[in-house]
Amino acid sequence: MTQADAKPSADADGVRVGGKSVGKGRPTPKRRDAEGRRRGPAPAPPRTQREASKLARQNRPNKDERRAQATERRRRMDAGDDKVLLPRDRGPVKAYVRDVVDSRPHLMGLFMPLAVVVLISVLLPIPAAQQYLSLFSLVALAVMVAEGVTLGIRTTKKARAKFPEENISGLGTGWYAFTRASQLRKLRVPKPKVQRGAQV
Repeated sequence: MTQADAKPSADADGVRVGGKSVGKGRPTPKRRDAEGRRRGPAPAPPRTQREASKLARQNRPNKDERRAQATERRRRMDAGDDKVLLPRDRGPVKAYVRDVVDSRPHLMGLFMPLAVVVLISVLLPIPAAQQYLSLFSLVALAVMVAEGVTLGIRTTKKARAKFPEENISGLGTGWYAFTRASQLRKLRVPKPKVQRGAQV
């Protein structure tokens, strides 16, 4: 037996017969060629709008799948997953701003109830009640704006101290904090991760 006979075949797909390594007799195909043969020829593109619509309907997931996908996406958004959040909510700076806002109560959280009060004052057919409700709404709105400006400045300072390497816009960060605080706590997305009174 020569050295060449004793040497195992270099073919990775060879089999052993009688203690010897024997090749399969043909080269191993490349992966992309094998996958191409498995997939078969690409389907012809749609030629009309009707064919395109039909193909889109066939490839569209059914209602249950769409509902499950929407539920899962909503759950991940509530949890603060950056992969599914809107661009305005992504990043560690925005997450920190949300924690700062969520760590304490704000009068701005009553903004939506105040809008209901304003609507009632417009529809109420009693002039005296309209005047009092309008005055109350103006005072409450002024207090909310003042609180929002203060919150924006304070949150921006804390964010810049926390992330000194980031280029943090005062206006953008302040507005983000203002809009977050003006929403009812239960309706905020992502959901608050800190309790009220927490040190952030």
